[in-house]
Amino acid sequence: QVQLVESGGGLVQAGGSLRLSCIASGRTFRSYVMGWFRQAPGKEREFVAAISSSGGTTDYADSVKGRFSISRDNAKNTVYLQMNSLKPEDTAVYSCARASFPGPLVTSTQYDYWGQGTQVTVSS
Repeated sequence: QVQLVESGGGLVQAGGSLRLSCIASGRTFRSYVMGWFRQAPGKEREFVAAISSSGGTTDYADSVKGRFSISRDNAKNTVYLQMNSLKPEDTAVYSCARASFPGPLVTSTQYDYWGQGTQVTVSS
């Protein structure tokens, strides 16, 4: 069973920065695509960013391109989300997720393990 634990959320003013971390259990972390998603109150969960198993390929939602950066440290079983120039509309619960199967990062990548999430609140 894979466990994902996020940290790093909090309250920040618009224009500020936060760095989220997600630590995964297990010895196969390096084989899987990892992603970050978010869900705001009253809205559906949406994709934020994803990173290939090696870290060489990344993908971002248009709404965060140029402001957010995803990275990973396979030696530490950790994936990060650096969030800069935060806006009030970035307020949400952010969760990390692991792909269902080992393989490359593609548009249709499915995720089957999810963390509990960490709250990010951006004040105006």
